[in-house]
Amino acid sequence: MGADGGTIPKRCELVKAKKKKEKLDKNVKNANRWKNCQMTQEPLKKPIIACRYGRLYNKEAVIEAILTKTIGKFENMKHIKGIKDFKDLKLTENKDYKGGEAKGDEYTDYNQTQFICSVTGVPMNGNQKFVANWKCGCVFSEKALNEVKSDVCRVCSGPIESDSTIQLYPDDDLLEMYKERLAAQKAEKKSKKENKEEAKNGDAAAENEVKIGTSAIVKKEVPESSKLESKLKLNGIKTESGERKRKAAAEPTTSIQSDPTKSSTYKKLFTSCEEAKAKPQGHWVTHNPLYY
Repeated sequence: MGADGGTIPKRCELVKAKKKKEKLDKNVKNANRWKNCQMTQEPLKKPIIACRYGRLYNKEAVIEAILTKTIGKFENMKHIKGIKDFKDLKLTENKDYKGGEAKGDEYTDYNQTQFICSVTGVPMNGNQKFVANWKCGCVFSEKALNEVKSDVCRVCSGPIESDSTIQLYPDDDLLEMYKERLAAQKAEKKSKKENKEEAKNGDAAAENEVKIGTSAIVKKEVPESSKLESKLKLNGIKTESGERKRKAAAEPTTSIQSDPTKSSTYKKLFTSCEEAKAKPQGHWVTHNPLYY
């Protein structure tokens, strides 16, 4: 069977097969990820931050979402609760990068990005792995981390540890490891806080027990009569025992021997004189007449 002009149609022209899924160019995909904020999908602009999962965001957009309490609406940002969950990045500008919208009549090089590695000069476009030092916020390529052997940050010479480096946009396996590490850190922090509160409550309870024991030892039992007298005094009523005590305290203790108005002969009549005290026998006043 032929068509007009004597052509013979092919099978692919007569039978429509299932279309193949279009594959997005890797460079275009990486450019969309590394150039845009992962929350608003707007172009990245300084200040730029990274979360503990290695994703890049515009700081202003994230702060606004935290203040308005709308950050929980984004599925990929539920792990961000406050400023401790992200880090400000120190990025090196690429002088060869030309910003602006792409025009249809000119070639667009998606490998050129706004930022590069300050050590190796590699563009931050996703073709090379980049890491961020969580302690200082410096960003450099993983190639610089492996080739430059040093115990300090490759950019600012600050402190760096193996656990403090986070790969930007990691693969699925590494992302799961980051999630497990973050969950372990939160559990450890919560456990330390609970132990601290328990220790504080225990110290307070022990201190209260010591105070109660001390007050019980110091406290003495007051007689009922004293309690009654104190109550009467509060009511303005005077008691006999109290009057007697006050009179006895007010009267001075005097002796006849010290009285200057009495004669010495009169003073010798009493046993309190010195001569009576020196005699071996009793005084005539105290002498027993029945004793022979």
